[in-house]
Amino acid sequence: MLGQLEAIDEFNNQGDLIGIDYDDPEMMAGLMGTLGKMNPLKRRKAIQRLTAAPMPSRGSRAEMEKHFRELPKHVKEAIKKGELRLADTIIYSIKPITSKTIKLFETQDDKEIGVRNLSNAKLPKNQSLLVSGIILLAGTAADNTKDAMMATEYDSIEAFPSLANGEVSLKSNKKQILPETSNNIFKTKGMSMVPVGYYKLANPRLIQDDVLIELTLELGTTTGIAANSYVWAGLHGTITTP
Repeated sequence: MLGQLEAIDEFNNQGDLIGIDYDDPEMMAGLMGTLGKMNPLKRRKAIQRLTAAPMPSRGSRAEMEKHFRELPKHVKEAIKKGELRLADTIIYSIKPITSKTIKLFETQDDKEIGVRNLSNAKLPKNQSLLVSGIILLAGTAADNTKDAMMATEYDSIEAFPSLANGEVSLKSNKKQILPETSNNIFKTKGMSMVPVGYYKLANPRLIQDDVLIELTLELGTTTGIAANSYVWAGLHGTITTP
């Protein structure tokens, strides 16, 4: 147990990663026994690592640390060994506005620079994502080619009323992360302290590896939306990565 501390001493709540329950008398007795068998120098260093109070984490990283207990066992083990670290990320996808239902991540999707950074609507093995916020932008391309789509300037959805008056939902493994909610939450015009099109989740949730991600937009109408219009959507948060 204590040999794992070297790999995880950058985290604030090592106990959750190692599996220490400080309220469990039996576990704490075992821990004290292990410490007692160590030479004084190693014991002192181990105690310092267990009891040290590092600088508090911020943003989605701090939120991820609160959810360590929910990580799959194989992901926890990889973090303990130093094989995985935490990193900022935005999982994104671009889709055309050609119908009233827009699925941003689909099982037939392939990863492609400038289009999306996720394949098959699932995270790769050993990756877990703490979704801290959602971004929704829109733009109209010069034509219907892929190059024009990737070269489009994506901005706030205020210029697309039919899109703004639609709804968004996010599910992972059929479980709701964000139930059907008005797209008006992404209207950030005039909010100088909020990134364009960004909605901060009050209840961040984990998405595990190899689990279907369903980010869906439902529109009541496509009236007023120009041809060759697209939506850019992103899931912002902290991810486990090599």
